Amino acid sequence: MTRILGIETSCDETAAAVVRDGRFIESNRVAAQIELHRRYGGVVPEVASRAHLATMLPVLQEALEQAQVGWSGLDAVAVTYGPGLAGALLVGLNVAKALAYARGLPLIGVNHLEGHVYANWLVADGAVADGTPPFPFVCLIVSGGHSDLVLVEQHLRYRRLGRTRDDAAGEAFDKAARILGLGYPGGPAIQQAAEQGDRRRFPLPRAWLAGSSDFSFSGLKTALLRLVASLGQPLPVADLAASFQDAVVDVLVSKTVQAARDTSARAITLGGGVAANLPLRQHMAERSPVPVYCPPVPLCTDNGAMIAAAGFVRYQAGARSGLDLDVVPNLPIA
Repeated sequence: MTRILGIETSCDETAAAVVRDGRFIESNRVAAQIELHRRYGGVVPEVASRAHLATMLPVLQEALEQAQVGWSGLDAVAVTYGPGLAGALLVGLNVAKALAYARGLPLIGVNHLEGHVYANWLVADGAVADGTPPFPFVCLIVSGGHSDLVLVEQHLRYRRLGRTRDDAAGEAFDKAARILGLGYPGGPAIQQAAEQGDRRRFPLPRAWLAGSSDFSFSGLKTALLRLVASLGQPLPVADLAASFQDAVVDVLVSKTVQAARDTSARAITLGGGVAANLPLRQHMAERSPVPVYCPPVPLCTDNGAMIAAAGFVRYQAGARSGLDLDVVPNLPIA
């Protein structure tokens, strides 16, 4: 039995979790900062860093208490060291270093994107442990800062197939929500508004980037902005939201399914905050030629459990990080 403490502070969630054997969540505490950043319409790095400083230790204490485990019951400390906001990453990394040094525990640096991959190994509260994705599989990692297609060949062996050339999918949702006056965060707001809309009313463009697995959503955002400017008031917000969401989902699904075919992948997995989008999950399952694995919705957004899960795999492989480990804000997965 191996217990890993996972710490995540790459953006605007302060998170800590205890996970057993890389799968079973014994605790998972997250302090979100949505209300702090809502007034700005997006994450403000300095505000995020200060909030992490204020909440990191209480969140850690809650995670240990919920897991009913003391420091002697832990085998290692896993922590995100990139990619993410530099100031935010430094808070979590320095706390993890201090804990590892003071308690004599191994320190394991984890790539944030790798954490989203291993969220698919986690078993939610009360759930029965089922199978894990068979190798090789294609993972679509989509969030506010990332849109990456990755071929996972084996544990810890990745090949990046594509990435965004401009806006990430989550960032595009945030900007679209701002254009439509739906508030922040944009993903849930767009999905909710779209439920009452006609996704075929406005044929918004798709950037297919023929011959590439890359993504581009900047043009779609601009098309929405110009469309809104051309329409009279009141705006058909539900139809606009549904049309925008359909364009994003169509591109994400089409490129992921094509990548799975091109690589002879045995499965598709999802990760990241945008993976909580229900139409994305539904259309991926309907159109995929192979099984699709999705983390439970609460485990799509940033959390410590996914860092602990990835940390477990690295721990088992003998990986250890030194106390000189530094943050890498632009750290690639491959």
